[in-house]
Parts: sequence; structure tokens; C-alpha cells
Amino acid sequence: MSKKKLGVIFGGMSTENEVSIVSANSVLNHLEEDTYQIYPIYIDKEGKWWEYEKPEKTIQFGTQIQAKQAITNIVEYLKQLDVIFPVLHGLYGEDGTIQGLFELLKIPYVGCHVLASSVGMDKVYTKVVFEKAGLKQANYEYVRKDKEQYLYIDKNFNERYMSLEEVARKVSENLNFPMFIKPSNSGSSVGINKAKNIEELKKYIEYAGKFDNKIIIEQGIEGREVECAVLGNEEVMASCVGEIKAAEEFYSYDAKYNNMQSKTEIPANIPEEISNEIRKQAVKAFKAIDGKGLSRVDFFIEKDTNEIYINEINTLPGFTSISMYPKLFEESGISYQELLSKLVELALEK
Repeated sequence: MSKKKLGVIFGGMSTENEVSIVSANSVLNHLEEDTYQIYPIYIDKEGKWWEYEKPEKTIQFGTQIQAKQAITNIVEYLKQLDVIFPVLHGLYGEDGTIQGLFELLKIPYVGCHVLASSVGMDKVYTKVVFEKAGLKQANYEYVRKDKEQYLYIDKNFNERYMSLEEVARKVSENLNFPMFIKPSNSGSSVGINKAKNIEELKKYIEYAGKFDNKIIIEQGIEGREVECAVLGNEEVMASCVGEIKAAEEFYSYDAKYNNMQSKTEIPANIPEEISNEIRKQAVKAFKAIDGKGLSRVDFFIEKDTNEIYINEINTLPGFTSISMYPKLFEESGISYQELLSKLVELALEK
């Protein structure tokens, strides 16, 4: 039987280029070479496409890709492939953009389709869908930046121009400190900050506006941060639940990738009924956005009440050696290599 031609695309123009490189290197080292003829494809931060010639056994976070050959005709290069595994995080890779290209070229690919990818990437619209699905979430406010002005968007999507001062005052009337301020379209906690007072709120709204013109401000929840991985197309399975134990105030980009004191506990030490409910809600969230293939769904368990709050869904989670998605399924009895093969099978199936 001839090998399937499998393209692994990584890098990208988002702020998560370096994370993607480490994820992809891990994927490339675990794919079954007897089954697939592997084509590693790197997209640099300027959007240029390269054939990655010499994947390394190990790669450090922040390493730059050197051994590469320019791809002159991207469309023809992609058309030779049987299936594509995008290992791209953030904008242009996780938001439905590149998925649309694969759809146009009629090439099967791992992961969510265009709609689920775009909805899952945009925190504002993810919340709208989750609300419709009856999933409990932290209270939030939505602000949009228009050049140097701000638009306050109410729950019925009515818009009103406000100064930064007015926005901060309005938000602080509706939410209590601490609050989390996030760019609506960003991953790996890039651009996210925790505000404890109105001056920090103003500063972090401005900061989040550097990453996206849509900004979401969430009520802080005191509790445990847990994650659940899902796998499948129509028949979806959920992994065990894992807990994040951040070394900093919250699981920031730095806490994830630079602070070795951050830890994960798999499985999480939580009551079975809470674990089962989280797994059930993870599948529901995945189906609510019309997910396919894979996602990681993040939750909070409130400290005093044990109430479960859904935080967000990640339709192309990390695949580094410390990433929760493969580790959760490994604990659930599916090895890293088996997981990759299953994801490719699901891509061909859909």
C-alpha cells in the first residue's frame, strides 16, 4: 500500500509562531513514517512559505527555522498532498483562514472546519454560541476599538462611542474587580492581563487593543483552572480532566512557556461527578460550534461553590511536550503517536 502524502504546516504570521514551531517539531517526530510520506511546510512571520528540509529531533523554544527551501507555487505544492495537518496557532492558522484555502483546494485536513475555527478563535462570538447552548460563563463586557476611539457594545449588540475613561467606568459598574482583559482574537494568553482597579483596567484595555480591535473584559473567578480534550467528528470522546497550576497569578504566556514552576496535574484531583460534568460540557461546547477532529476546552471550578464555568475552546491546541491536549489523551489510554494517526484518519473521514 502506498504511503499517504501528509503535509504538516506550521509557523505562521501570528504571535504564536514560536509555539507552533515547537508543536510541529514534536508532531513530526511522532508521525508513523511507515504510513505517511511527510512534507514539513513552514510559514514565516512575513507569510512566506518554505519547505522545511531537516526537521530536528529536539528543538528549543524560540529556535528559528534555518534549513528551508522556498516554495514558489504554493497551490501546486499543496495539491500533490493527500491530507494536511495544520499545526498553526492563532491568527491566519487557527481562525478559519487557512482552512478556507484547504476547502477551496479540496484537500482533507486535520481539525475544525472554517466556521468552528473562526468562532472558536473569536472569544466574543464563542461566548454568544456558548450562551445559546446554555453553558455557564463568567459575566463579561465587550468593547471595540475604532482608531483612537472606543465603542461600548451592550448585550443586544447596540453600539455607543465612549472615551476610554467612560468605558472603564461603565465596565466597573457592571463587573467587579479583579477582571481579565483579553484581545478577542488571540491565543496562548497573548495580550491578556488581570486588572485590580480602574487605572489598571484602562491601561490593559489600551494594551489589548494593540493585538485586536475587539476586546473582552471578564469577571474574575476565584477557583481552579481545568481543561478537557475532545476527539472525534460525529462520535466525540472526551479525555480525563487536567488541572493547571500556574506559577503566576494566572496562566499567562510567560507562565505557560517560560516559568518552569507552572505545573499540570493529570488527572485533576476533583470529585468524579464534577469531572463527568466537565467532560459532558466539553463535548457539548465542541458540538455547539460545529467542531470536528479535535479541541481543548477550558473551564473554571469556582472555589466556594464548585460551580463549573466554561472559559474558552481551543480548536488547534498545542502539541509541545508540555501541552495538555496530548497529555490528557495519553492519561486516557491513547499514546501521542496513536493520537496523531487518529486525527489524520478523522480528517480523511470527514
